[in-house]
Amino acid sequence: MEKQKYEAINEAVKKQEELLRFDHFTNRDAWELGSFMVQRVYEKGIELAVSIRKLNGTVIFMHETEKTNQNNQNWMNRKFNTVSLMERSSYGAWAESLVTGETVSFHGLDEKDYVFCGGGFPIRLKTGELVAVLIVSNLPHEEDHRFVVDSLKEWLKAEVPFA
Repeated sequence: MEKQKYEAINEAVKKQEELLRFDHFTNRDAWELGSFMVQRVYEKGIELAVSIRKLNGTVIFMHETEKTNQNNQNWMNRKFNTVSLMERSSYGAWAESLVTGETVSFHGLDEKDYVFCGGGFPIRLKTGELVAVLIVSNLPHEEDHRFVVDSLKEWLKAEVPFA
């Protein structure tokens, strides 16, 4: 029964990744999206680190609330590595790993550098091209993913299923 649950989550996340795409994505777009997300963080009264990075790792947006720290940056590094390598959300990688049994180490990766948990999301153009990675850290991993998806849904004015 558990496997069916994770299969359903995985399929919903794949749909999110397919629908939450951009017409274009520049450094200015990163600033505007990141600023929008940080405003939501403060409106909700949550503590969260938010980062947007190009695929080469260059940080093009970053903000951390008062109760986040270097540990959140470490988690964001691992989520970034997962998304950029797997080319899908870190939550999707988590759900898929629970379906297939393929852990981080199964892929020959080190857990200090990669993690399968929510909070990293691919920024793709509508053409399918992966151009950046959006990452958050500090909530339980399902809530990190939900915050990202809810923010992107609102930003892109898109209707998508939730996992």
